[in-house]
Amino acid sequence: MPQDTEQPSNSQSNLPNDNALHTSTTSHVNSDDDALNGSHKNNSMEHSHTLQHSHAVEDIHAGSHIDSSDVDSHHSDNHIKATEELDNDDLPEEISEEDKETIKKVASDDNLSQAKSYASILVEQVIHAKETFQRSLGSLFTSAFTAGLEIGISFFVILSAFALLNDVLPSRYAMVLSSLLYPIGFIIVVIGQSLLFTEQTSLLSLPVLNKIEPLHKLLRLWGIVIAGNIVGGCIFAALMIGLGLHMHLFTDHAIDAYAEHILGFEWWVIFGSAVLAGWMMGVAAWLVTSARDTLSRIVLVTLITGSIGFLGLHHSIVGNIEVFSALLYGNTVSLWHYLVFLVVVLVGNTVGGVVFVAVLKNRTFLFEIEKVKEQTAEARAKIDRRRF
Repeated sequence: MPQDTEQPSNSQSNLPNDNALHTSTTSHVNSDDDALNGSHKNNSMEHSHTLQHSHAVEDIHAGSHIDSSDVDSHHSDNHIKATEELDNDDLPEEISEEDKETIKKVASDDNLSQAKSYASILVEQVIHAKETFQRSLGSLFTSAFTAGLEIGISFFVILSAFALLNDVLPSRYAMVLSSLLYPIGFIIVVIGQSLLFTEQTSLLSLPVLNKIEPLHKLLRLWGIVIAGNIVGGCIFAALMIGLGLHMHLFTDHAIDAYAEHILGFEWWVIFGSAVLAGWMMGVAAWLVTSARDTLSRIVLVTLITGSIGFLGLHHSIVGNIEVFSALLYGNTVSLWHYLVFLVVVLVGNTVGGVVFVAVLKNRTFLFEIEKVKEQTAEARAKIDRRRF
């Protein structure tokens, strides 16, 4: 960024310890030798990147080593640097200041016309998850309860479509075609930002994987979200599915047919299907974070959840409504079948979301961090050689 006055050669000497040297090296890893020679014209500001989240300007200033004049000028260009946006409190306390600066560099993302960087997506998810950890228990449960109600809209519409199509098509084709309406409730939940367990499974585990939050808080959070989703779904089934029966949108035979479509497998098949569904929901959460606009998010949610519905994969929260409806209004499902199904699918969804998305994505990010640290060390060594 251009400056009003020329910076003296020791312009960073007022920074504590070795932070001055590190600030220079982390923002010039990929620069040429002239930049590494310490021209101190702040070209790094031109290469800085944006990370979309809601930190205040005061937090931005407190968490960075940028002068206030630089911040004001930078805001005038409507271009906020990732190292300004990302607060050190968002990162584990155990890591060094040098590593924190490196993570900020890797999470950089400046071109709004291109997809977000891999690290930018992950860091944004960690920040969002950390904010969820800080919400009150009442807020968490209410949001999860709302999601349980909203996701029931998918089953209500699917069941109505199945009953209609079943009169003109073979049952199997009617089931598949009606399942294409599966994304409706998910779009409402994701765009409305309610807490849905399968969407939040991998997301909420990221602060724990990065040692920002303890495991017991994650388990408590999962418990609250699951409870809210299930209670909301059961109330929706009791009220709205009963309403649909009285409106003659579908019959109890249609409810039993859909329950058989869900329960008609060995437990290990249901578990494997739930793992795949949890994996796909974790991928959906990742892709939604990568999208920059609402329309893109809707398209992504439709593609992923529509595929889950088309394949007949087992989703714990929607499946809860499907099987509980059959328990209340059908003739084939017992309480034992309902409870066993719910436990198996919840565990499967959790494994799919945490292992195949959160752990692997986080591990890939750590490998990228190590690579940038090596590049930074090389840049620092080159500067040291030029100084002496």
